[in-house]
Amino acid sequence: MSIENTLLEKIPSLDLADFTSGDPDKKAKFVNDLGTAYNQIGFVAIKNHGLSDDLTRDLYASVKEFFSLDEATKKKYEIAGLAGQRGYIGKGKEHAKGSTTGDLKEFWHTGQMVDDPNDPIKSEYPENIDCDELPSFNALTKQAYKTLENTGKMMLRAIALYLGLDEFYFEAKVHNGNSILRSIHYFPILNPDALPPDAVRAGAHGDINLITLLMGASADGLQVLRRDGVWIPITALPEQIVCNVGDMMDRLTNHKLKSTIHRVVNPPREKMGTSRYSIPFFMHPRSEMDLTCLESCIDAEHPKIYEDMTAGEFLDERLREIGLKK
Repeated sequence: MSIENTLLEKIPSLDLADFTSGDPDKKAKFVNDLGTAYNQIGFVAIKNHGLSDDLTRDLYASVKEFFSLDEATKKKYEIAGLAGQRGYIGKGKEHAKGSTTGDLKEFWHTGQMVDDPNDPIKSEYPENIDCDELPSFNALTKQAYKTLENTGKMMLRAIALYLGLDEFYFEAKVHNGNSILRSIHYFPILNPDALPPDAVRAGAHGDINLITLLMGASADGLQVLRRDGVWIPITALPEQIVCNVGDMMDRLTNHKLKSTIHRVVNPPREKMGTSRYSIPFFMHPRSEMDLTCLESCIDAEHPKIYEDMTAGEFLDERLREIGLKK
């Protein structure tokens, strides 16, 4: 059955090894299937993504260890003035665009590591924050960051080909880009009756960035909004990650590739006392990238729907809308 016929039932599964295999037929099919999925629903599940089982296991163990630290210790790493771009971000600090109710989560941000001292972009980024109590947490998050950044570059190469662009169109735009690895703890909900009625683990939203690569995608609670208005659960096999389109890519392609709304709902009442962990990698370009809609994505049936804006301007606007920047 083709992807077109299964999209409304589940997100499609693809093998990144088909794109990198050197077989032109497999590569072309991957590009077409990926583009079709992103045109239809904006999500795919990907295997052979580069993350080893050992790294995934060790990273999740370390993330759980960090969020088990006492509140005073975690708050040492919540640094004012960074708009939540590095280190710890406390419970309820972020909310969905259009909402004022904080999400039921806390998280940690690991950002870009610019090795080239001559790249002027280095001055734009705050330094990463290390957790003194957990050296392994620092090392593992940075290793996962580099791995997922490389995977993201492969995905962007496939996207470029689908759009009729040079395969390496995005390469310079994401070199030392403002990407973020977010380690999330959806904490136990111990007194649900005391919460605002609209309080959820993550309110309905589209991601800000070009694409998102999500570890731990098969835990209960993650849902995507189908085009017919029905929410469906996102499921992926243990060896897969989920990769979805972000709002920046949606803008660039004039909504040809769709940033689909998704959310994390609260668990059933009998499971509210349990934690949920998730680790998305938000792939951002450099701030100067022009997000003006591609001319190839504009025609009489698809008039331009977004105003011209750089990635940096769009990120600043959205960080204010979700409460991380004042």
